Amino acid sequence: MDQASSAAASRPFSVTNRSVLAIAVPMTLAYLTTPLLGLVDTAVVGQFGDAALLGGLAAGALAFDVVFTTFNFLRSGTTGLVAQAFGRGDGAEEQAVFWRAVLIAVVAGVVLAALAPVVSLLGQKFMGADARVSEAMDTYVRIRLLAAPFSLVNYAILGYVLGRGEGNLGLFLQIVLNGINIALCIVLGLELNWGVAGVAWATLIGEFCAMLLGLAIVLRRFARIGRLPLSRILDWPAYRHMMSLNRDIMIRSFSLLAAFALFTRQGAQFGTVTLAANAVLMNFFLIAGYFLDGFATAAEQLAGRAIGARAESSFRRAVRLTLWWGYGLAGTATLVLLFGGAALVGVVTTSDAVRAIADTYLPWAAFTAMSGVLAFQMDGVFIGATWSRDMRNMMLLSFCVFLVALLTLTPAFGNHGLWASLHVFLLVRGISLYSIMQRRIRQAF
Repeated sequence: MDQASSAAASRPFSVTNRSVLAIAVPMTLAYLTTPLLGLVDTAVVGQFGDAALLGGLAAGALAFDVVFTTFNFLRSGTTGLVAQAFGRGDGAEEQAVFWRAVLIAVVAGVVLAALAPVVSLLGQKFMGADARVSEAMDTYVRIRLLAAPFSLVNYAILGYVLGRGEGNLGLFLQIVLNGINIALCIVLGLELNWGVAGVAWATLIGEFCAMLLGLAIVLRRFARIGRLPLSRILDWPAYRHMMSLNRDIMIRSFSLLAAFALFTRQGAQFGTVTLAANAVLMNFFLIAGYFLDGFATAAEQLAGRAIGARAESSFRRAVRLTLWWGYGLAGTATLVLLFGGAALVGVVTTSDAVRAIADTYLPWAAFTAMSGVLAFQMDGVFIGATWSRDMRNMMLLSFCVFLVALLTLTPAFGNHGLWASLHVFLLVRGISLYSIMQRRIRQAF
């Protein structure tokens, strides 16, 4: 370990606006294709003019996200570990981290695909929506979970690419994935009139095609480097470290999705139309969030690389620059949604009732970017530095505060209180992580 640290110390690197933007800009564009996909899915189903179908799609997507975002550690954990190996100049460990993640992805993906009926049933019971919403949800979940092995392997591929700071390649892979998905969603869901089932099949096919392309690119690169011995990939201490990191990130991700699930469930209690309106607005929240995720990803890679290289000045500058850019983009996203959000609502759904409710709560969705920017950036820093225990603990604290806000503000102010609780959750996440970051920096360097 001392020898590796010494080697890393001889690999200094500078962090500039250009190096931040080289990762953040392509990944911002890449991440924006995901909520764009959500908007297309919602718009395709919305053209049928049936609030129950929109609600079923929202509920099904939520059930899927609860499961798959729980496994997002295969992307973020891989990014942090690869970035640190990259900072040390350890190419063999970069490759080993990738294959460890792929092995976990395949096993977990097969199990999830087999459990699709159980996941659907649990999701229906949790949501407690009416029969037609539950039927649409069941169709979506059963089909889409068949893509689990492909989706999780794609997480590992993207984590490896981002850990090396290759934002343009990450953008290319996400464009292929979501481009195929969007095109097939329109063809299968709308043109062939498959509705919710068409949207789900489009996702499965897109994930499979993207996985084949990503593996081809990575395997070609590894062929030039040379194959690792199996004993290096299956090294138990390294696997134990990865699993510890992944466990904490999984708890953090599950807590995050649990908060969103409770948000959606509470919206369902206000009626099918409010559920559909909140679903439309949550897509706008995701758009704002994915603007920030590009710079959070830059923070992951640069912070992880700085930890691997033991470069404190690079670490601090990475934090400062990504926060500066994050707040700039958050302000821009808020203004765009405030002044253009109503027109977007009209594009997404033809239901006058859903439009009216969504317009009422649009300002709450617009300001989520400003409330969440610190949380997004600190998540990136802590993931890259692999300070996973702190991130887990602060997420659990934030979730408890969210529950208190939900139980107090929602009964008093209805759907306004529900959106206010979401803002409280985002603010507590960011502030709590930032408050302990300085102590962790002193310990790390």
